[in-house]
Amino acid sequence: MTLHQIPNTIKTDSFWMPFTANRQFKKAPRLFSSAEGMHYTTVDGRKVIDGSAGLWCVNAGHGRKQIAAAVERQLMTLDFAPSFQMGHPLAFDFAERLAEIAPKGLDRVFFTNSGSESVDTALKIALAYHRATGQASRTRLIGRERGYHGVGFGGTSVGGMVANRRAFTTLLPGVDHIRHTHDLTRNAFAKDQPEHGAELADDLERLVGLHGAETIAAVIVEPVPGSTAVLPPPKDYLQRLREICDKHGILLIFDEVITGFGRLGTPFAANFFGVTPDLMTTAKGITNGTIPCGAVFASRKVHDGLMVGPENQMELFHGYTYSAHPTACAAGIATLDIYKDEGLLTRGASIAEYWRDALHSLKGLPNVVDIRNCGLMGAVELAPRGGAVGARGYDVMVDCFNTGLYLRMSGDSFAMSPPLIVEKSHIDQMVSILGDAIKKVA
Repeated sequence: MTLHQIPNTIKTDSFWMPFTANRQFKKAPRLFSSAEGMHYTTVDGRKVIDGSAGLWCVNAGHGRKQIAAAVERQLMTLDFAPSFQMGHPLAFDFAERLAEIAPKGLDRVFFTNSGSESVDTALKIALAYHRATGQASRTRLIGRERGYHGVGFGGTSVGGMVANRRAFTTLLPGVDHIRHTHDLTRNAFAKDQPEHGAELADDLERLVGLHGAETIAAVIVEPVPGSTAVLPPPKDYLQRLREICDKHGILLIFDEVITGFGRLGTPFAANFFGVTPDLMTTAKGITNGTIPCGAVFASRKVHDGLMVGPENQMELFHGYTYSAHPTACAAGIATLDIYKDEGLLTRGASIAEYWRDALHSLKGLPNVVDIRNCGLMGAVELAPRGGAVGARGYDVMVDCFNTGLYLRMSGDSFAMSPPLIVEKSHIDQMVSILGDAIKKVA
């Protein structure tokens, strides 16, 4: 039992929790009851600093009344409207606002409800584009080892996290993976982008040689993988990947569900790295995590490639009941207003160096084998205990929660990405709590 659990106050049997060791959790639940600014409050009244922006999504901090008011107004005005052959003004307004901040050229927006749906949508758009442009042989999808692209069948198939795949043996055919870029032997404790590994992009050439370029529709990568504990791309890696895709007529998809909306100190990772994909998936920070929503940004080339045939014919047989849901659009527009008024899409750039140095101050603590950072993303990796991968990480995570810090555990690594309103004092507190927990547990 954790130090701060209130026993016998809640029944936990019915809720089958996602990505959770249910039996372990329900013996000692960790429960939040409210949140404001940089902090959660537990059911017993303790303040816990949010070191991971919820699940990489609460970029503007918790409890933003402006968003809540916008949602309330919308629910009382237009609670639902279909997007199939009908529309409502907010959907078009929201899309225009998103296009204004998107990387140049990615100004066509298809709404979804989550990152998983955004990924599956982008993969389907890629396949449909090639078919519409006379390249129907391009059906193969390429992901990357250690990549995470949500939990739909498409995203699971192109994803490269073994545990997410092994129980679901029937995945999409015609999928392959390039190598991941995590190289502890050459890049341990690298600050920002690692120096070594740009040549790993050439692994795509290997798959071109194996399958033939004429069979490959798209390559999807996270600019900075987050769920496998923040793996910044080696210098020039993404540029090289873009060049290879262009050379072979392969669409490049950036999964920016995590990196989008200011996480790296620019509106999107595409801006940060100076590489523009053909399609870009987003969700999470698009509404500050308040209402489920996602969006796929498409280039004019891809969008216009599908605008063919009779005008009364649907160009893409795809969509969701809740695509561009009025309340999600209202929440999204209010979120974009906050980002603009408070400069949050670029604020991370001004504090990234302090964040980097604070994280790397943990180097030398027991069992710390790597520290990584990029923008306002960071990770600390511990050596696993013999025969018990993740056990040390779990104990550190629980200790942090008990002493006032929430962070994301990924095996024996800790991924951190605070709300973009974070101050230096918050960073100091997070790093201090994590450091003490590592010393205590490791």
